[in-house]
Amino acid sequence: MPRELADLPYARFLEAFDGQPQSDSDYEGVHIDGVTFDALEVSGVRFTESALTAVEFAGGVLRYGRFEDVWSRGVRWIGSNLGQSGWRDAEFVECALSGVEAVGAELRRIRFEGCKFDSVNFRNATLQDVTFTDCVLRDTDFAEATLRRISFPGSRLDGITLHGAKLHDVDLRGAATLDLNAGIDALRGAVVNTPQLMDLAPAFARAAGIIVRDN
Repeated sequence: MPRELADLPYARFLEAFDGQPQSDSDYEGVHIDGVTFDALEVSGVRFTESALTAVEFAGGVLRYGRFEDVWSRGVRWIGSNLGQSGWRDAEFVECALSGVEAVGAELRRIRFEGCKFDSVNFRNATLQDVTFTDCVLRDTDFAEATLRRISFPGSRLDGITLHGAKLHDVDLRGAATLDLNAGIDALRGAVVNTPQLMDLAPAFARAAGIIVRDN
């Protein structure tokens, strides 16, 4: 079960934040709630032990941001640029990311639960100890990314790109659906179950140049 706001060890220390983040600024122990940031452009902003609820980031650029021990619920990122951002010990509950650019981002010890990803670009990103639980990942691009100790329990992977990705102990067995549109060779280092292997057989055949004909 995902944590609630009151479950956070720093919950009683949170202070409401009703301003606008500034570049290269540090924010610790803040709670941002019910705010829409339209085309926010900041660089190097840092949030620590903070919470975001019902926040929407519409467009905008938050490159090189740092988010450590940040809890988010019902947050929407629409067309935002999170390139080279860093996320550690963060939790996302029922959040949505659409058209987000997260090229070169670094995610470590992250939990996504009940989240939706639509056309999110994780190219050249590093993901380590990340769990996607009951999520939907549609047209999500992990090309050239490094994925280490990743799992997808109950999640739908629809149109996932892994071209050139490096996988280490990536557990796909719990995924509800597994559809790869490129990069089948990058599954080296992944763990799948027998039914998934059978579903992937046509993609393996195409990658190996095998023609399958039944009379």
